[in-house]
Amino acid sequence: MTNYYTSGEFAKRAHVSVRTIRYYDQQNLLKPSTRSKGGARRYSDADFAKLQQILLLKYLGFSLGEIRGLTLGTSDRQRLLDSLQIQRRLVEERIEEMTAVEAAINSTTQTLEAGRPVDWSQMLKLLNVSVMTQSLKTQYQNATNISARIRLHRDYSLNHEGWFPWLFRQLDLAPNLKILEIGCGNGELWAANHAHLPDNCEIILTDISEGMLADAKKEIGEDDRFSYQRCDAAQLPFASEEFDLVVANHMLFYCSDIPQVLKEVRRVLKKGGRFCASTYSKRHMHEITDLVQDFNPQIVLSSVKLYDKFGLDNGEEILAPFFDQVTCRRYEDAIELDVAEPVISYILSCHGNQTALLLDRYQEFKQFVEEQVAGGFHISKDAGVFICCK
Repeated sequence: MTNYYTSGEFAKRAHVSVRTIRYYDQQNLLKPSTRSKGGARRYSDADFAKLQQILLLKYLGFSLGEIRGLTLGTSDRQRLLDSLQIQRRLVEERIEEMTAVEAAINSTTQTLEAGRPVDWSQMLKLLNVSVMTQSLKTQYQNATNISARIRLHRDYSLNHEGWFPWLFRQLDLAPNLKILEIGCGNGELWAANHAHLPDNCEIILTDISEGMLADAKKEIGEDDRFSYQRCDAAQLPFASEEFDLVVANHMLFYCSDIPQVLKEVRRVLKKGGRFCASTYSKRHMHEITDLVQDFNPQIVLSSVKLYDKFGLDNGEEILAPFFDQVTCRRYEDAIELDVAEPVISYILSCHGNQTALLLDRYQEFKQFVEEQVAGGFHISKDAGVFICCK
């Protein structure tokens, strides 16, 4: 039997004011599970988890508007579980960062008390607190989106080998290679294939996001073969002809100047080196787009059609001016499922306008997706990798 609490009882147990609870309701952040016949708010035990998420995101520096979008649908069990796991990781990182700030304060205080010259570079850690907070915000959003996307593919794909093991096989690794990945994301390519890495190799993972690099370090763990560096793929801070292999997994289409990135990749590759760049075609997961537009034709899951920037259909033409040989290998796969939550999570992870348009219609949208997938739902996949030789 579900226990329900009045606004006063709920606020008291949560150590917040009744005014806060009512305000969150007005802002469509935390709606009561039910109402009494007289219209009074009634909250359930499950609502405490949603409130906890709101309060933590506020602590991490998110605005209420941002929180409203990020917590959409987290009353669903799996989305709440995913969110809590990511929150835990971010809190752990916040603790590490604040511990470093405390150490800087203590060191400077001791130096001043002893009358010694102060190393003011230590105090820069204090100035970086706001930067840390912004990094955590970005990391939370990225990690939440990546988690939703990986889970849909991992749990419901028909090809049980999986994208990352398949892509890893295409790299054809051998001992003593020096490898660079640009736009490494959370490092899943290497974490998923860690046991199959050659002992003697050097792998440098780069990304423009410090948060992504932090995620990659955590996913891969302690391993002397790996190093990490924040950089822009259009300006690689490496010597010419330094690498045997460069990898770009589903990232070239995010680059503002793809020719410049390819010029840099060619520069850092050794003679005879290889560049592996993965992407997808316009046919990839088109059923997801069809689904949301059947619900609301105004929904656009991505303002930019990434496959038009660099996809399986035009990739060879884009790569050919920079490499002597370009071949394409396709990954045969599809997704089939009859449950709505993974599809909804994937949709909410996209970079379009869907969150804004679904905020006030989430329950209606959830019911719509449940009806659409109830008899089984097929999602086409058309992804692959270009293997390029210098």
